[in-house]
Parts: sequence; C-alpha cells; structure tokens
Amino acid sequence: MWDLNSLVAIDIHTHAHTPPEAADPEENAQRAAMRAYFGQKGDELTTPAIAAYYRERKIGCVIFTVDSEKESGHRRYPNEEVAKVAAENSDIMIAFGSIDPAKGRAGAKEARRLVRDFGVKGFKFHPSTQGFFPNDPSAYVLYEAIAEEGAIALFHSGQTGVGSGMPGGNGIRLKYSNPMHIDDVAVDFPEMKIIIAHPSFPWQEEALAVCQHKPNVYIDLSGWSPKYFPPILVHYANTLIRKKVLFGSDYPALTPDRWLADFEKIDIRPEVRPLILKENAAQLLGLK
Repeated sequence: MWDLNSLVAIDIHTHAHTPPEAADPEENAQRAAMRAYFGQKGDELTTPAIAAYYRERKIGCVIFTVDSEKESGHRRYPNEEVAKVAAENSDIMIAFGSIDPAKGRAGAKEARRLVRDFGVKGFKFHPSTQGFFPNDPSAYVLYEAIAEEGAIALFHSGQTGVGSGMPGGNGIRLKYSNPMHIDDVAVDFPEMKIIIAHPSFPWQEEALAVCQHKPNVYIDLSGWSPKYFPPILVHYANTLIRKKVLFGSDYPALTPDRWLADFEKIDIRPEVRPLILKENAAQLLGLK
C-alpha cells in the first residue's frame, strides 16, 4: 500500500520495454528513432531499476508495456513480468497491462486473468501502433472484460514519437489516435474509467471536449514538456477539468525530473497543482 503523504507526485504513464538485447533489429531501430525524437540520453532502465528510480524521487508510478504484436510482429514484454515487479515494489509501483484488441475473446480472458491473478489495475491501448480505431466493435469484447473487472482503460492519443522520422512513419498511421473515437467508448461503457493520454496534437480541442462532457474520462499530460502545452489545455486544466487531469511523464521518453521542472514554470493555479500532481490520480486509482 502506498503512503500517499510521503509522495510528491503520481506518474500515471511510464513504460516497461523489452531489453534491447532481447528485441529484434527492427524493433531496436524504431526505438532508436524514438530516442532521437525525444532527445533521450543514457541507458533504458530495467523494470526493477525503474521502481528504485521512482522511489528515490518519492514519486509513485503506473507502469505498462504496449502489445502491438499483430501490426508490428514484435513480441510484447510480458504483462505478467511487469505485474510481478510491480507487486514486489508495491510501495511505489502499480501495473497496468496491455493487450492487442486483435486478440478478441482470448484477449478478454487474459484481461480478466491479469486483474484477478496479478492485481493489474488497468490496460494501455495504442491505437496507432495497434492499427485500430478505439470505437471498432471488434474491441468491445475486451472493453467488456475491463469494465466488468473494474479496471481502467488508457488510450494513446494524438501524434506519436513511434516511427517519427522513419520512412512512411514506419507504417504507423496517426488517424487511429484522434480522441474523438474514444467518445463512443465512453458512451458505450459509462462505468469504465478512461484516460486519454498525452496532449492530443493536433486534436487537443476534441480531447478536452470528450473529457469535459463524459464523467468517466480523464486526461494525462504525458509525452510533452509542459512548456509546450497549448493555452487552451492550461486553461481547461485550471478550470473545467481540474479534477480530471493527471501527471504523466511517458518515461523513458521524458523523465519525471524534466517534466516536473517545466511544470513549475507554467501558469497552473496553486490550488490546482496538487490535484494534477497527485490527488486526482490517487482518487482514480482507488488509493484514497
């Protein structure tokens, strides 16, 4: 159990990756391009080392892999391994899973097993790398399992660093990640908590509209330095959706150190800062 009083923040969006030595050359080339896109420096940490990294900073974290096996051909980092490490570091880390919606009923069974047997609290989707629209009915059998188990669904939105600058974007299609497609999911699964991940360039207003309109939808601020947040996002975060905005770094793409330092410099109201940094996530994750 987390000691919320000792934490300075909760990072709702961090990644566990297959170690480079276990990945195939094509996957490593894509990750190298993404590291260049974000200007990453240093080695990527193992999942246990990520727990230590966050513990040192007194930041709780939600961690997950991304299952895009159908489109990419790359084997995912095992959900069970992520959940095991999170359980071993349960003072600072919570596991989400990731299941390619193309797995259909098999994926739904896996989701139930991960929640019941491994304590997974949510599931990460990346429509652009998984090659599906979030409101595709074929994904609904998986959402049904997630909703019935009381778990959270987190969707990548907007442009992605994955494939950026590679020929043809390495086959990644941005169209799938317009957050307006998530509006249908929010309507059809009104009890399922949904997180729209990232400032949703170039569809920021769509994301804000969905979040403001649907009580079960939240926005995380990962993947962008706060100094690049558009004014309308800052305005909504300070006002209409102040209890639905979540700190996320997108580690290792961005470190929490960089994100938090830049967040200090933008015009967020003093009473809203603790909501974004910790309180909203604590409420959503059932930690309070």
